[in-house]
Amino acid sequence: MTGLLSTPARRAAGLMVGLLVLALLAAVSVSYGALATSWRTVIEAYTQFNGSNEHLVITEVRVPRTAIALAVGASLGMAGALLQMLTRNPLADPEVFGLNAGAALAIVVAVSVFSISSLAAFTALAFVGAACAGLGVLLLGSLGRDGMTPLKLTLAGAAVWALCESVTSGFLTVNERALDEVLFWLKGSVAGRNLERFLPVLPYMVLGWLGAVWVAGPLRVLMMGEDVARSLGQRTMRVKVVTGVVIVLLAGSSVAIAGPIGFVGLVAPHAARALVGFRLRWQAVYSGLLGAIVLLAADIGGRYVAMPKELPIGVMTALIGAPVFIALARRERR
Repeated sequence: MTGLLSTPARRAAGLMVGLLVLALLAAVSVSYGALATSWRTVIEAYTQFNGSNEHLVITEVRVPRTAIALAVGASLGMAGALLQMLTRNPLADPEVFGLNAGAALAIVVAVSVFSISSLAAFTALAFVGAACAGLGVLLLGSLGRDGMTPLKLTLAGAAVWALCESVTSGFLTVNERALDEVLFWLKGSVAGRNLERFLPVLPYMVLGWLGAVWVAGPLRVLMMGEDVARSLGQRTMRVKVVTGVVIVLLAGSSVAIAGPIGFVGLVAPHAARALVGFRLRWQAVYSGLLGAIVLLAADIGGRYVAMPKELPIGVMTALIGAPVFIALARRERR
C-alpha cells in the first residue's frame, strides 16, 4: 500500500496543506463561539488588554482551549498509530487498551475514598492511572514462554480495560457524589482547562511526539515479523518496551489534561495510512496532524450543536469514530 501521497514532494505538500487546515481551524476556534469576536479583538487582547469580557474570553478560555485540543489530538493520533503498529491490530486505540479506563479509575478512587475534588489533582492522578494501566498491559502481554506478542498485548489491553471499567462502575454505584463530580470529566473535554494546568503536562507530550517519530523506524523492521527482526539483529523486546513507554507518555498526558477521549487514536492512523501508506515515520507525523485536526474540528462542532450550551468533545469524537470503528470491524471480518 503506497498511499495517495506516493512521492516525497507530495507528502511534503500534503503536510503543508494539513498545517494550513489546522491553522484555519485554530483561527475559527479562537474567534467564534457563543460570544462572537473579531480578529482585531483577538490581537488587541494580547497587545492592548483592557480586562473586558471579550479579552478575558480570548486569553483565558479560547486560546488555552485551542492549544490543548491541538496537543491532545496530536498525542492521541500518534499513540493510536504506535499501538496499531506494535500490535498489528487495525482496531487498536488507547481507549481499547485500557489507558483511558485506568485514568478514570484513578480519578474515581481519589474522589470516592480521599474526597479529592481539585482539577489539578485530577490531572496528576489521571496521568498516573493511565501510566499504571499501560504498564499493566505491557507486563501482562510479556508473560509466557513467547514473551510479548501482538495477540497477547491485545488481550492484555482488553483485560485491563474491562477490569478498570468494572471497578470504576462499582465505585460510582455506591458513591453518587463521586459520580456528580467526575461525570463531565469522564466524557472527555478540553473546556475549563487552563495553561497553568496544561504547561506542566506539555513536556511529556513533546517527549512522546519525538519518541513516536524515532521509534517508528525500528517498528517497521519489527512489523516484518519477530523472527525476521531478530535475524536482522534487532533487540525486539527493547523496541516493544520503548514503544510502550512512548504510548503511555502520549495517552497518559492526554487523558491527564482532557479526560478520556476515544476514537481519535483509531481514526487518525487509518486516515494517515490512506495518505502515506506504510511509511511509518510519515505515518506517525500524519497521524499526529490528523488527530489534531479531528479533535479541534470536534471541539468546534460541539460548541455549535447545542449553542449556547455545548456537547463534551468525547461525545463528538464518538459520533465521528463509532461509524469508522464499525466499518473497520466489518472489513476485518470479511
